[in-house]
This record gives sequence, C-alpha cells and structure tokens, in this order.
Amino acid sequence: MKRIIPVLLLFFATFQINAQQMEGPLRVHPENGRYFTNNSGKAILLTGSHTWANFQESRTPDEALFDYEAYLKMLKEHNHNFIRQWTWEHAKNASWTKDEVVFSPLPYQTVNKNGKEFYDVSQWNEAYFKRLRTRIKEAGDMGIYVSVMLFQGWSQNRLETPGSDPWEYHPLNPVNNINGIGKSVKNNGFDEEKMGTLHAVNNGDVLKHQEAYVKKVIETVNDLDNVLYEIINEGGTKKWQYHMINLVKEIEKSMPKQHPVGMTPSVVVSPPMFNDDLWESPADWISPTPEPISWMYKGTNFIQDYKNDPPANTGKKVVILDTDHLGGHWGTYMWAWKSFVRGHNPIFMDSWVPLAGHYDRQKSPEIYYIGGVTKNDADHPDYEPLRKNMGHILALANRIDLANMTPQDQLSSTRFCLAKPGEEYVMYLPEGTGTLDLRNANVEFDVEWFFPVLNRTIKGTETLQGGSYRAIVAPFTGASVLYLKKK
Repeated sequence: MKRIIPVLLLFFATFQINAQQMEGPLRVHPENGRYFTNNSGKAILLTGSHTWANFQESRTPDEALFDYEAYLKMLKEHNHNFIRQWTWEHAKNASWTKDEVVFSPLPYQTVNKNGKEFYDVSQWNEAYFKRLRTRIKEAGDMGIYVSVMLFQGWSQNRLETPGSDPWEYHPLNPVNNINGIGKSVKNNGFDEEKMGTLHAVNNGDVLKHQEAYVKKVIETVNDLDNVLYEIINEGGTKKWQYHMINLVKEIEKSMPKQHPVGMTPSVVVSPPMFNDDLWESPADWISPTPEPISWMYKGTNFIQDYKNDPPANTGKKVVILDTDHLGGHWGTYMWAWKSFVRGHNPIFMDSWVPLAGHYDRQKSPEIYYIGGVTKNDADHPDYEPLRKNMGHILALANRIDLANMTPQDQLSSTRFCLAKPGEEYVMYLPEGTGTLDLRNANVEFDVEWFFPVLNRTIKGTETLQGGSYRAIVAPFTGASVLYLKKK
C-alpha cells in the first residue's frame, strides 16, 4: 500500500442528530436477509444500548425513578437507533439479590380485599399501556426502533438466592389475583414443557391470559412504524415461544401494519433449547448465544463462539446479536466490529442504570467483578468505547451499499471482512495488520481508516490498486478498520 497521509475527519460520517423519518415498519430485506428494510428499500442496520429499567421502573425502594429522557438523549448522542424495551411480569423480588427490588407499573388493575392488594387479571391497567405507547413513540420521534419485550423469563427463573422467588409476586399466581387464575401452573424455578410452568403451552388457564395480553399490546402499538416484538427474555419453552410468534403474526395479519417478531434463547429450560431452535423458528429475527454454554456443559469449548469469534450470518434470518446473551455484564468495541463485519446487528446490554440490588461476589465473580471493579456500572471502562463504536458502525453502515454487502471471511487473513467484492470492503484488523485478497478486483480504491480506540478517522491521500494480494498495514498500532471504495 502506498504511503497514506492522515487527514483528520470527524467520523466515518457526520452523525445525524436530528430525528430520522420512519418510512413504514421494518421487514426483512428481500435481497439480503441479514438486515431489515422499510419503504425506503434501503438495508437498515440496528444497533444500540438497552437497559433494564427503560420501560417499567426496576429499582430498590430508595433509588430514583428512571430518567427516560436522559436515556434517549444518550442514545441519540451516540448515534444509536435500536433498543430492547424491557418488560417485567412480577411486582417484587429479583432472583439475583436478597434486596427488595420492585417493578412497576404492571398491566393489571389492583383491588383491595380484606386490607390486602390483589390483581384483577380481567381488567387492564391502562396507565401501563399508555406508558408503553408513549415511550415507544418518543423513541420513534428520535429515529430509534424499539423491540417490545412481551414476557420475561426472570419473572419465573429462580436462583439459589433465599427469599427471592419472583413467582411469589406474580399477578398470575393464584394467591395474588381475585380471579383464581394460575392454579395449574407449576413453579419449578425454570420453564419446563412437560410440567406446565408459566411459559409453557400446557399452563392451564394462564395461556389465554397471556394471549390476551399479547393482543392488547399489539392493539396499543400496531400503528407505530418503529416497533419490533420479542417474545420473551431468556425463558419459555420452544413450543410456547413458537406458539407466541405465530400468535403475533396471526393477530397482525388483519391489522394495518405488520412488524418483525424475534426469538431469543432460553438459558435454562426443559427440553433444552439450542441455537438451531432459533434458526428453525417462525421468527423474523433471532439472538443466538455461545454454544455449548460452558457452565451447562462442563469442560467444553465453544463451537459457535458468538462472543469472541461470531460465526458469519448466512442471511437465513436477521441476527440481533446481544451481549445480554453472550456475557451478561459484558461488551467490547472489538466484539461490535467483529459482529458487524460478520453480518450481524450488534446491541449492548448496558448498565446505564445498574441492575437493581446487590450481588454475591463469591457466587458470580466472573460476571460482576473484574479486577475488583464492578461491571454493573455505567462507567465501566469497556462500556463507553463500545457505545461510541456502535454509533460509528451505524454511520458507516448508512454510507455503504449494505444491501449488497456480505461476510467475505475468505478474502481477509484476519477473517473479518464485509464486502461487495470489486466495489466496497470493510476489513477489521484486530492487530492493525493483515492481507486482503483483491485478485479479482483489479480496480483502484479510495482508502479510509478508522481507529476504534481513538474514535478517529483518517482518509488516505493516495489510492490502493487491486488485482493481487495486498499487505495491509494500518497507520496506527492497534485495532483498526479499513474501508475501501472503488473510485
């Protein structure tokens, strides 16, 4: 490569701080199934930070209410365009802590009976649905897509923490409602199809109430363009999730708009769930997990390492690759770039407001503490570089011909390359050096470099000639991104 004289640019492209116009709801791109599109016909990359209290309050009684306006401001300042909107089904208790954690509002009205508060699960709490619609609309006004989480696995999942069973405060627990609903539900601590737990199709009279809730949510937000759906976070049996995906599609079929439906993995479930179950599902988008999960299969190594070496997306489904299912309190800018050039949509489980409650450091040292520093903190050193780089990735995705770009691992010695061969190449170089196969691209390319750790772009003043193998050396010591575009 000829010598490159650095010319400082602001970013890959100027961030669009003004609200983006939504041009109809998202649908899978017909030519490139790795991405969504809308009425514009453009391929749309989704990326952004999501956090646990961005819809309902999720806090200890002494903590402040979530500042949604400040959260949206942070997203826009970082050029993010997607969030998961977290939903909690229960009112109190969190499996991960002994502390009192409260969740509000919930979708059902409450009544007082003999001095105690109960739920009437035949009556909706309209304030809940007003908040749902308002928050989605406010995000949409800023160009942000919202995945509406319908159910929550951690409103059923139970750990070994004493006195923290979420089922004890669930509205569909028969001791908590005046309707006698939920008597056949088995509280096993995790979802099990044969037993008939909360998120299993044989859960008795609970299923019709879950279906009614799904219908109510859809009726509340169907007219909004920036909506996606996620069935459940880390819970639910395969059969139940498939049922709910089909239910959403069936309900929306006769409505003005149809929106993408997503399926994410159930961490502990019987029968076991695997990434193949996601790929084979009726969902439009999925969030795989590293497989096999090391703590479930002791002594194993990853075959599908979505955390360190994400497999290239074949385009069978849109993959919204989420750090929540890769490492919990974890995320790096290196992972985001690797995911992007492998054809995924990277999103971050962000401790923007920390997950409520204190944790047992001895039980979970690798999750919550590294080097004596908690990872459940917005200011953890890994997080701001990741937030910024997701914005840079989106800016680049909006510049390139994304609809015609595919992972081309075989063209790069680093194995991280997204390209429209002969036209455009995005190559990620973890160590700043590599080899690019341009034998079938005997054309002249403009050169641009981005350095993730510096948030800095430089433009080459000389071009790169294709037609052969090319040694690539970044003008920076460290992780770098090369962007080539045919002149």
